[in-house]
Amino acid sequence: MRILVVSDLHGNWPALLAIREQADVCLCLGDIVEYGPHPAACVDWVRTHAQYSVRGNHDHGSAQNVDIHGNGGFRYLTMATRKPTIARLSEADRRFLADLPTTRMVTLGGLRFFLVHATPRDPLDEYCPGDPKMWEARLAGIKADFVCVGHTHAQFLLQLKNTKVLNPGSVGLSRDGDPRARYAVVEDGEAILKQVEYPIEETVKAVEAWEIEPRAKTMLAEVYRTGKYTAPAAAPQVEEP
Repeated sequence: MRILVVSDLHGNWPALLAIREQADVCLCLGDIVEYGPHPAACVDWVRTHAQYSVRGNHDHGSAQNVDIHGNGGFRYLTMATRKPTIARLSEADRRFLADLPTTRMVTLGGLRFFLVHATPRDPLDEYCPGDPKMWEARLAGIKADFVCVGHTHAQFLLQLKNTKVLNPGSVGLSRDGDPRARYAVVEDGEAILKQVEYPIEETVKAVEAWEIEPRAKTMLAEVYRTGKYTAPAAAPQVEEP
C-alpha cells in the first residue's frame, strides 16, 4: 500500500497541484487554510482526495471565526488573513473544517497510524520539533506504528522504540529556507520525505491580487520565495541630547 501524507497546505493551490504522487490512500494532517489565497480550492481537494484528515489550529480558527491579534511574524499573518480567508469559504467549507476530528487512529496495510496536527498532548497548538527526547514524553499511551504530525512546517522522521514519528513538512508555506512544497510517502512500512518545486510566482501573484493588507502581501511574498521570514531589525536607539 502506498500512502500520501500531506500537512499545512495553507491555501496554496499551485503548491498542492505540484504533488503528483500516485497513492492508494491520502492522509491530511490539518491547516488546510489561512496564509494562502486559495482556501476553498484546498478544502475541496482534501474533501475529495484525503480519506482521513484531522483539524489544524488554522482550520479551527477559520471555522469558528476565532478573534486573534498580532503585530509581527506569523501571528500577524494569521490575523491579516483570517477574515479574508473566511470570506472565500462557503458555509459548507467551514462546516467541513469544524467537523474534522482533532485526532484519529486508522489501520492501513496492517499498520496503525495515529494522526494529529500538533501533538497527542495538545492536538492543535503545541509546537514540538524533531527532538527525540521531547517526543518520547508525548507518545505515552499511544500504541501506533506511525504517529503523523504537522504544525512545525519542518520535515522529520524519528524512530522511537516501535513507533515512527513522521512530519511531512508543509505543502504550502515552508519555513526552513527551502521554498519547495513538502510531503511524505509511506510504502511497505517505510517513510520517505519528499520535496517538489512549484510555480511560486503564481501564488505570489494571487496574493498580490487578494484584498489583504500590503504589509501582509510583502511578508507572504518573502516566505514563498525564500522559504523563511526574516523579521526586520529593530530600529537603533538614539540617545536624546
